[in-house]
Amino acid sequence: MSTPSLPLTDRSGLAPRLRSAFLAADFTADGLLERLGAAAYAALARAETVPALRATRGGTPLDTLVRLFLLQRPVSAAEAGAALPGGLLDDAVDGGWLSREPDGETGEEVVRAAVDVRPYGGPDGQDWFIASDLGCAVGGAGGIGSTAEGVVLGVGGASTTLAGLTVRGPVRSALDLGTGSGVQALHASVDATRVTATDLNPRALRFTELTLALSGAPEAELLEGSLFEPVGEHRYDLIVSNPPFVISPGARLTYRDGGMSGDDLCRTLVQQAGDRLDEGGYAHFLANWQHVEGEEWSDRLRSWVPSGCDAWIVQREVQDITQYTELWLRDAGDHRTDPEAYAVRYEAWLDEFEARNTKAIGFGWITLRRSGAAEPSILVEEWPHPVEQPLGETVRAHFARQDYLRTHDDAALLAGYFTLAPEVVQEQIGLPGAEDPEHVVLRQHRGMRRATQVDTVGAGFAGVCDGSLSAGRILDAIAQLIGEDPVLLRDRTPAQIRLLVEQGFLEPVTGPAPSGA
Repeated sequence: MSTPSLPLTDRSGLAPRLRSAFLAADFTADGLLERLGAAAYAALARAETVPALRATRGGTPLDTLVRLFLLQRPVSAAEAGAALPGGLLDDAVDGGWLSREPDGETGEEVVRAAVDVRPYGGPDGQDWFIASDLGCAVGGAGGIGSTAEGVVLGVGGASTTLAGLTVRGPVRSALDLGTGSGVQALHASVDATRVTATDLNPRALRFTELTLALSGAPEAELLEGSLFEPVGEHRYDLIVSNPPFVISPGARLTYRDGGMSGDDLCRTLVQQAGDRLDEGGYAHFLANWQHVEGEEWSDRLRSWVPSGCDAWIVQREVQDITQYTELWLRDAGDHRTDPEAYAVRYEAWLDEFEARNTKAIGFGWITLRRSGAAEPSILVEEWPHPVEQPLGETVRAHFARQDYLRTHDDAALLAGYFTLAPEVVQEQIGLPGAEDPEHVVLRQHRGMRRATQVDTVGAGFAGVCDGSLSAGRILDAIAQLIGEDPVLLRDRTPAQIRLLVEQGFLEPVTGPAPSGA
């Protein structure tokens, strides 16, 4: 199945004028929420359009643009002209953004969109727009149901997850590898002096150009090719990638199937990223990986980490091979076609997994930071619990704590100063009326929302950490209160302090020691 031609991308003409018309009609993320209401707006994320159609019956310019570009419904030429005034409708048709055709029932002229355009709110309130192929911007709960070659998806849950994970801040250069519709390149354009976006699919580069132009963002360097091949040996301060990570037999769908054996695409991407990062630079990936019979999945992932890089790898979900197969066959709409063809494809996926001794597939995040450390910090963990996005600052703080712990032995820890992280609470668990709790738990209400069990010394220590006393002096005071030898307490507590720092419950105080401490 082929894909339609794309609109013109003359930035000096059509795209800025369309943007102005969108803003004038309040065709923005905030405008959508206000017009549709929370329930209909949320339904779009589930690929349900009926509530939005009911909410846009008024015929206002905003209603027209929602139906035209977001819901892909035909609108009358008069309505389209009111929403795109001053000759913009004619120019948009000539430029390939829209098409005119007679209505099949009435014969009256109607207008249809040639591409999806979805309003998207930037992190600082920017009014952005994501362009993608028709039917690929609204929701996705039931899969896109398209097997068209080179189809380009819009913004979805994976896109927003990656954007929320990414460490932000001014950088000289950023690379969006496998850019798709350009969501990550758009985010990177806020902080990066130079943005490069690559994709194997030339249509994706065109859509990225449309997305940036409609959003009023600076132009990016657009390069066609696979993995790091288009950028050669260039290094970047930031690399982001939501790659075609699906582990499948063959490369049937460009937007999702990597076309390499097993999880080799994700492994190769991670391993090659180290040589493309500048010192202190970050690389963020979404990935799938195999759980292979007889191997620890965490050891497999640890082996991917390139030398000179710290890593934080988080497994968010695991599916057995039947669940995984069904997920992606449904994504392509195969379950709605010939049952026999569906069964043949299902068999092919299971044959592939069996040949590779794959028992399950993990989904998650991989973050690298180029530290150059002789003994890099590599944390591989399973965390299926809810988190609070955005996590970019949580990620930055994680690696800063690794730097601290790497350079502080136990004696230095005891000489250090700490504060309790914000939003940490203490929970005491035990039988009602009992004199002492059975367990004491520290719980975060921000970021990763971790919880950890501590003993009474750990709880007491954390509770008084306000940066005014060194860890050693706090332990000496606790030892006096509980009648324990302070030397023994100092010997056995650093491991617990180290764990609380590593998990983000305690934050090291850097700089000069407090006066009189």
